[in-house]
Amino acid sequence: MRAPYPRPAPPNWLTHPLHGARGLRGPVPWAAVARGALGVGPVLAAGVAAGQTSAGVTAGLGAMFAHINDRPATRATRLVRIGLPALAGAVGMLTGAWLGTLWPGAWIALALAAVGLVSGAISAIGPVCSSAGVQLMVVCVVGSGMPAPETPPVRAGLLLAGAAWVLAMAWLLPLFPGSVRLRTSLPDERRAVAAVYDALADLMAAVGTERGQAARRRLTAAYDAAYESLYGHRIPLHRPDAGLRRLRDLLAVAGALSETAVTLLWEGKPLPARVARTPALLARSVRTGRPPGPLPAPAPHTAGGLAAHRAVLLVARVFDGEPAPAVGAVGPGLRQRLRRVLGPAGREYAARVALCVGVATALAKSLPGEHWYWLPATAAFLVKPDMGPLVSRAVSRAFGTAVGVAVFAGLAALLGPLAGADEVWPVAVAAVCSALIPVSVRHFALQTAVLTPLLLSLVYLGGDRGAEYARLADTLLACAVVLAAGVLPGLGGPRAQVSVRLSLAVRATRDHLDRVLAADAPYAVRLRLRREAYRALAEARRAVEVAGAEHPPFGRDLAAWAPVVAALEEIVDAATACGVRLDHGAPPPDTALADRLRAALSDLADAVAARRPACAVPCPSRPGVTRRRFAVTRAQLGEPYPHTVGDSAARPLREAHYGIRDLLSN
Repeated sequence: MRAPYPRPAPPNWLTHPLHGARGLRGPVPWAAVARGALGVGPVLAAGVAAGQTSAGVTAGLGAMFAHINDRPATRATRLVRIGLPALAGAVGMLTGAWLGTLWPGAWIALALAAVGLVSGAISAIGPVCSSAGVQLMVVCVVGSGMPAPETPPVRAGLLLAGAAWVLAMAWLLPLFPGSVRLRTSLPDERRAVAAVYDALADLMAAVGTERGQAARRRLTAAYDAAYESLYGHRIPLHRPDAGLRRLRDLLAVAGALSETAVTLLWEGKPLPARVARTPALLARSVRTGRPPGPLPAPAPHTAGGLAAHRAVLLVARVFDGEPAPAVGAVGPGLRQRLRRVLGPAGREYAARVALCVGVATALAKSLPGEHWYWLPATAAFLVKPDMGPLVSRAVSRAFGTAVGVAVFAGLAALLGPLAGADEVWPVAVAAVCSALIPVSVRHFALQTAVLTPLLLSLVYLGGDRGAEYARLADTLLACAVVLAAGVLPGLGGPRAQVSVRLSLAVRATRDHLDRVLAADAPYAVRLRLRREAYRALAEARRAVEVAGAEHPPFGRDLAAWAPVVAALEEIVDAATACGVRLDHGAPPPDTALADRLRAALSDLADAVAARRPACAVPCPSRPGVTRRRFAVTRAQLGEPYPHTVGDSAARPLREAHYGIRDLLSN
């Protein structure tokens, strides 16, 4: 009997909305839930009790956006993560209220499209600026379409007051004894640095196994979180205190240990368990503040082992109180941020936001009804690429809105006729939904289902009553507008996102290789460029993973870049091993080999940015070496690894060279 054919699996772009359901389980962030419960509800209740319902609605809107941006972070970074989008929202409210009084007719669509150009360009800078750009656009639409008796400056001030209330709670609540966050818990910065050493311990334990690359990516993620906690999104001209400088030293010295761990990973020889536990002892010391005790190190029979010995000695001195070599912050500078705004990605995404908002506004103004702002505001939310692939965003938004509308309509039918409860139950619904925001961010559909009743409560108190199902129709129209814009070329689609991230990653890889091969390159500069390369590669990997789940034809084509990202990570690993060998007296690599690899990386970066095929990489032929995969065994590429410190530094680069040649020839 013939075996039945296997049923074909559904495409990823259709099943992607279901993938995030696995992440719904997890610990409840009770501190954020408590801030949510004390955020929108009390602000709304104060406005209703004072007879200033409109003012309470505007302040509640600012508190809602602040809760959306209140993600896990340190107290210092939370100030910027919430404060910067709140300032952008205030500018949007001021602009929108002014536009609503100046151009109440159909010309408002062109005005909001112009604001969309600014919003989209700002969003290309980074995650925090993306939140600021979206809040600027959405609040501008709401300010121009939602009637209110207050003047535009007063409305902008009320929005800031609501965000300031949430920010004050996030800043002050942990200081009180008996608060939701226990006094015995670690500061956020210390916890982030300890997580880096935990990830280092996992990487050391994975040396010589198939889990090595996955462990190295987790180390990159832990490093990104720690650098953001200690360096990123801080108040300008803020001088760090002694405790913060100490944590920066502990994070800087972890860079030396991670460099040796990557070299040991490249060498591929498993480490003894007692040696692999060394970073775990350091993580415990970071958490407790106690000395780490004796720190085992691998035997100095290879370049990686000797480098690990020296790194462990350096770590021991720093943990004993000595300052660490200064590495500095890792991240885009001012020039790179301006390049993102004015470059192709910023221009194309700005055009997409402007088109979606302008078309949605014109469509909403042509429909019956005075409250037209829901449709363009939904389009402004939905066009943001941070929430996942386009079809997944649209399906999740439509489903979440349908659930939220059904819940709110049921509550309105049940509680609306009660005497004296006309303004009480919407405040209660807003308070409950605000408390659920920290949990709802785990899935876009769940977040939409929680935010929809909250927004409908604000709209209900603002005078738009009995129009729940009209809001659902507006959401479906906004999904159609954004989906239609998604198939248009040259509007900052998934190809633009992947090309920008990948070209930056290739250039960061090349810059790190240049510094490794430069004899006079400072060691701290090399560490910083290696961190920059891994950070850029992590962003490129995330962009490729999201683009791989896009609808045809984008997903199938862009998923093919995943092996390129993996190979670039291997090249950074190889360059790291090469640098360690050069530090310990190995002969330098052949200049022609290094130049060919540099040329290959430069051409690949230009080709990705210009979206053209890359040129072939010239390489002398070797017996039996033809179009092999990057992860080819070392025995095929040359002699077996002789466990000596004086082995040639060209060996890692030779493997990287054949790998990049295979990439560009496939």
